[in-house]
Amino acid sequence: MRVAVAGASGYAGGELLRLIAGHPDLELVLATADSSAGKTAGELHANLAGQPSLASVVFEPHSALKKADCDLAFLALPSGQSAPVALDVGDRLKIVDLGPDFRLADPGDWARHYGGDHTGRWVTGLPELPGARPLIAGAAKVAAPGCYATAAILGLVPLVAAGLVSADDVVVVAASGTSGAGRSLRADLLGSEVMGSVSAYQAGGAHRHTPEIEQALAEALAASRPGGQALTGQAPDAIGSGQPVRVSFTPLLAPMPRGILATCTARMASSSLGAGAVRAALRAAYSGEPFVRVLPDGQWPATAAVAGSNGVHVQAAADPRSGRVTVVTAIDNLGKGAAGQAVQNANLMLGLPETAGLSAIGVAP
Repeated sequence: MRVAVAGASGYAGGELLRLIAGHPDLELVLATADSSAGKTAGELHANLAGQPSLASVVFEPHSALKKADCDLAFLALPSGQSAPVALDVGDRLKIVDLGPDFRLADPGDWARHYGGDHTGRWVTGLPELPGARPLIAGAAKVAAPGCYATAAILGLVPLVAAGLVSADDVVVVAASGTSGAGRSLRADLLGSEVMGSVSAYQAGGAHRHTPEIEQALAEALAASRPGGQALTGQAPDAIGSGQPVRVSFTPLLAPMPRGILATCTARMASSSLGAGAVRAALRAAYSGEPFVRVLPDGQWPATAAVAGSNGVHVQAAADPRSGRVTVVTAIDNLGKGAAGQAVQNANLMLGLPETAGLSAIGVAP
């Protein structure tokens, strides 16, 4: 299958190039990067030097995507840039968008966190969500969720869907590596500023991934009601009224290049809830999943264990004294949080094995 990558000069775009290079069924035919057009992949991604044919690929302007002879395009572009490119391409190509332009169903959420025109919602590209795989496989356009959102949603949705926790009192604190902020030069991301320091940012509901988490939890609640169905990709009025969903999300910048560790807590639906029931719900939700591992009791997720992979590590505990459940999730923000998940979606959309070109095994040490 012939694929293109728009935004190939960034961290997520570079990771896409690496994964495509090792994919048994994908062939890269075009890589675009407006600000770096004319440069080669090897100039911007030194790790690609091991494959000279890939390192010598010359980046073209995004406009080249209009005439690209390929089956699917990955859009690894900042907010507001995917929608115009998708409009130019039209229905000619299947698209997996790694950016936020088509993630949110609610125009109000879009206006609060992004501004500008709301361009609608595509099918959410998180295959582990209930009922998501057939929707993704049958879609021509898929929006992969954000990295923080992916980590939090995978930890929380099974517990919300099983009725074990209340979705109206959810707190998420998640630390990300610096690659999550993109590749643009910023003073606060310089090595001398980041090394030896963990800092919070965009607290108090300001972070753009907050409405994605709330949207997924609301749909999990709707699907768990009698007669409910998986609603991934539908309009907000399809969710219907129900238990309110409120998420307080605080992101942290950690002194590491990649990885996310999300610590999520939620109020117990029952004071008698034990850790065994919580872990059983996670194991039931992810039994047979190729990339998600519910860790053995007493073992907790760490970002190093999933680095360089599409893997997800999950663990949970119950605290009857405080009446809360804690679930911790680790992912690679450039893997399952971006490029790996995009390839996983593309595999489904193109009728390929879902795990093709991907691994759940991290790089260590």
